[in-house]
Amino acid sequence: MSDWESYLKNNSEKFVSELIEFVNIPSVSADLSYKEDVRKAGMWVANRLKTAGAENVKVMETGGHPVVYGDWLHAGPEKPTIMIYGHFDVQPADPFELWDSDPFDAKIKDDIIYGRGASDDKGGMLIPILSFEALLTSNGSLPVNVKFFFEGQEEIGSPQLPEFVAEHKSLLTCDMLFSADGLQWAADEAMMVMGLKGLVGIEIELKGPKGDQHSGLHGGAIQNPIMAVSHLIASMKNTDGRITVDGFYDDVLELLDDEKEEIAAVPYHEENYKKELGVSELFGEPGYTTRERLWARPTLDLNGIWGGYQGEGSKTVHPSKAHAKITCRLVANQDPDKIFDCLKSHVLNNLSPGITAEVKRLPGSGDPFLIPRGHNASKVAKDILEEVYGKEPYITRLGGTIPVSAIFLKELGVHTTMFGFSIGDENLHAPNEFFRLKNFRRGLRAYCLLLERLGRV
Repeated sequence: MSDWESYLKNNSEKFVSELIEFVNIPSVSADLSYKEDVRKAGMWVANRLKTAGAENVKVMETGGHPVVYGDWLHAGPEKPTIMIYGHFDVQPADPFELWDSDPFDAKIKDDIIYGRGASDDKGGMLIPILSFEALLTSNGSLPVNVKFFFEGQEEIGSPQLPEFVAEHKSLLTCDMLFSADGLQWAADEAMMVMGLKGLVGIEIELKGPKGDQHSGLHGGAIQNPIMAVSHLIASMKNTDGRITVDGFYDDVLELLDDEKEEIAAVPYHEENYKKELGVSELFGEPGYTTRERLWARPTLDLNGIWGGYQGEGSKTVHPSKAHAKITCRLVANQDPDKIFDCLKSHVLNNLSPGITAEVKRLPGSGDPFLIPRGHNASKVAKDILEEVYGKEPYITRLGGTIPVSAIFLKELGVHTTMFGFSIGDENLHAPNEFFRLKNFRRGLRAYCLLLERLGRV
């Protein structure tokens, strides 16, 4: 047993106690009544970094919730600089009545910790801090230079992060970047997430007459905005599920044969999936498997449509306005700005007579993200996961969007390798969130191995 393995073993109970203390801070970023608690969590992280041996530790202002930075840069210029990312803010715990225990009074049961943020992302982001401490304390030095960057606003879309990262490029410069906010496939099965989808959305307002009109007096003479928005939305997709907006697919990268094989190798049971969703049949773009559509094909979804009278009974009104919200999940090489322009052009070019339109871009867009094949950091991470789990990890992509990965790539020129140890079934964002301490300990070992191995790259 190495010195750092002994250190992890000897301090196991202490580390779990610290995780409990961390989870008990109600750092809810979405609710401003918890603003000081988010800052308190940031201060807790800063103090823990200092205890671990990090230098230049500081809580930095963003105009919103703060970020925390720390580093150790004594490995020498010939060694790579590794940056580790995570977040210390959490989702609201509401509804509290659905929790079996107080979400901010963490409990341990059957080697599982229960509490808001235990899995997303306090357990995950504490792991690399403790691994860093174990290596530094045991060996007196590290084989690589290390930077830590933790934010307090991930759960609200990191609104100040693009500007912050752009302004602090020199501080955050690194050779490799690892996110402690990430998932493994199952309790004893690992995965490497190689791609995330981007996001762009629009809100459409269609206007007809100057006000609501009597349908008996004017129906049949003028276009109904609700009918117009229905026709407009229907024009964006074929009945088979293929998007018909001009230019939408222009930049999409088709899957390579070996990428299709990697996706096909991930366990998938269609009947279980349908049962889970409560649907009798699946539907989507023809020519692709369900997983390929979920992970590697762009989507266009109608999220909301409204207009006219919606109260009890009948009101024979011809409405003056109708509205719709649409979002698109984008894949590698697609540009959210370009897709917005395509959507806007489609709306303006397909209006019914007598209808005008206003098209607004929805907040919360993000670029798609795809790690190139052969990426060195991801290869090392994959080897570590295989060693720690005793089997080769699945190679996956996700349909969700994590804007920070695209921000880092744009501003720092570095791809983010996902290296977190949460599991998708741990009630992330839901009541009774939990984190398996088995994977907490597994993650500690994995990050120690990772930092050691990267020193040989």
